[in-house]
Amino acid sequence: MQGLSRRQLLKQLALLGLATNAAPLFASSAAKRIGVALVGLGYYSRDILAPALQLTRHCQLTGIVTGSPEKIPYWQKTYGILDYNIYNYKNMHEIANNPAIDVIYVVTPTGTHKQFTEIAANAGKHVWCEKPMAMNARECQAMIDVCKKNKVQLTIGYRMQHEANTRKIMQFAREKPYGNIREIIAEAGYNNSGDNHGWRADPKLGGGAMYDMGVYPLNAARYTAGEEPIAVTATMESTRELYKDVDETTEFELEFPSGARAKCATSYAKNMNSLRANCEKGWYELTPFQSYSGVRGRTSKGIQLAASPLNQQAVQMDNDALSILQNSPIIVPGEEGMKDIVILEAIFKAVKNNSRVIM
Repeated sequence: MQGLSRRQLLKQLALLGLATNAAPLFASSAAKRIGVALVGLGYYSRDILAPALQLTRHCQLTGIVTGSPEKIPYWQKTYGILDYNIYNYKNMHEIANNPAIDVIYVVTPTGTHKQFTEIAANAGKHVWCEKPMAMNARECQAMIDVCKKNKVQLTIGYRMQHEANTRKIMQFAREKPYGNIREIIAEAGYNNSGDNHGWRADPKLGGGAMYDMGVYPLNAARYTAGEEPIAVTATMESTRELYKDVDETTEFELEFPSGARAKCATSYAKNMNSLRANCEKGWYELTPFQSYSGVRGRTSKGIQLAASPLNQQAVQMDNDALSILQNSPIIVPGEEGMKDIVILEAIFKAVKNNSRVIM
């Protein structure tokens, strides 16, 4: 995709299934759009977020921050990133002097989220940070505090909470059309058959199935229940040498004040992607529930929850941009991201002590 014109880029996006909402690419420049700089240019930034930014109505990709200079030519040729909007990890703080960049989107391993969030906030820029928010609750609180101190927004990249069918599940939690929830089953994982998993096998950077994928069923259990857990039990195992320092598979159970229980699992050893709520008067489910597209489901009443054609990341970033432009409530603020990390720490404690941990 190097050196593509806008028309050529649209064609490529269509082939990727990302061009459903492509008209905003030609939106009037008179409308205020949030300038976004991506920090970390790995797969998710390159293949998912950058193309999605071309589909937004309220955002534009204006800058990049990278520790890999060899990646810069691709980004300049593909997206026309100007020289003075390109930074590295050492001079990232200089973004403070760049009015073309309003938001710094942190898309690096979890172990670096706090560091880059603090640099961004101290530069006076709003922060969008990928999930999971940080390594522990202490880091989360520091991120929240520095953003409040600098009067900038902190948003966590839980795209599912912006997705139409997921929001329907959240509505069910409030309205209880199938009666009280008795049991939630949430599973997210994939089979890594290779012998190299990069940072995902490094515990210092946030590797392991629970940090990487486990926050999907964890967050899903919370928004499906519509309440916060009061206790947790968990088990972890690793069968391959690659994952000797992290969890390859984790199973955990959350107990909620209503009496509902959530049985959750995450893994690097097997494919799973489903969410189900069993209630007093029926059930509902999403399968898949956390894929980049095609999230669909059904209910015991025969209602079909058809997949939305909209690009999830574009919807997420537009919603987050509107929160800035309108100074309106954030759908997934830092405090929401921290709640998951508090529970995640309890899960690791439950495994370490082989005990039930009360929240």
